[in-house]
Amino acid sequence: MASVQSVLDQLSYGLYIVSSCSDGRCNGQISNAVMQVTAFPPRIAVSINKTELTHEFIEKSGLLSVSILAQTAPMSLIGLFGYQSGRNINKFADTSHIVSPRGCPIAIEHCVGLIEGRVTGKMDAQTHTVFLADVVDAKAIGGVPMTYAYYYKELKGKAHKNAPTYSGATSAPAAAAAPSAPATPPTKVTTPPSSSPSASYVCDVCRYIYDPAKGDPENGVPAGTPFSSLPDDWVCPICGVGKDQFSAMK
Repeated sequence: MASVQSVLDQLSYGLYIVSSCSDGRCNGQISNAVMQVTAFPPRIAVSINKTELTHEFIEKSGLLSVSILAQTAPMSLIGLFGYQSGRNINKFADTSHIVSPRGCPIAIEHCVGLIEGRVTGKMDAQTHTVFLADVVDAKAIGGVPMTYAYYYKELKGKAHKNAPTYSGATSAPAAAAAPSAPATPPTKVTTPPSSSPSASYVCDVCRYIYDPAKGDPENGVPAGTPFSSLPDDWVCPICGVGKDQFSAMK
């Protein structure tokens, strides 16, 4: 008999930036837990972890937006909204966005469609709140939407521990903020670090794997560069942490 998680992993997901506002502040986060629930009126459901700043803003304002990410969205954008905290940085400072007449921020960078919703109900789901929202505005931009399968298989993306479909070390799902990961995280060796120039290293925060054979060409690191030879100011291309938060892999 297949495990419950192995069956749940067969469910399909998209990838979205869910945003809201409160007292003049804006914040957004990656989510894969968005779905349409009724056609008349058009209504969506969005699951957000209770510990997230976006959850706090949705509760206060009663507004939320959903930016449907395109398949062309870079990992840097996903990392910014999926692994950085809005309590520490302004995620919209360098991200193309608009603010609706109702004051809700809406990311427009690398998106195929935009939705703004007004919260009409909610359900307590222990670690999460499932917000019901009537669609008050929507815009199609065009392009191919990113699925979680593409994010995981093609971009080698990993799950945030707060994803509602997270299937990491624990047997039960944790919460919501970023996409899920059906695979078990790679085994790490933190001490001593590997001295092999071909050794790969994994980010302790977002699970990004630095492979010396591939390097990080988008950030000026050519293929064949050992982890030990990375510049001191090099940071994880997904979540932005430094080299000190990487561990050698077996």
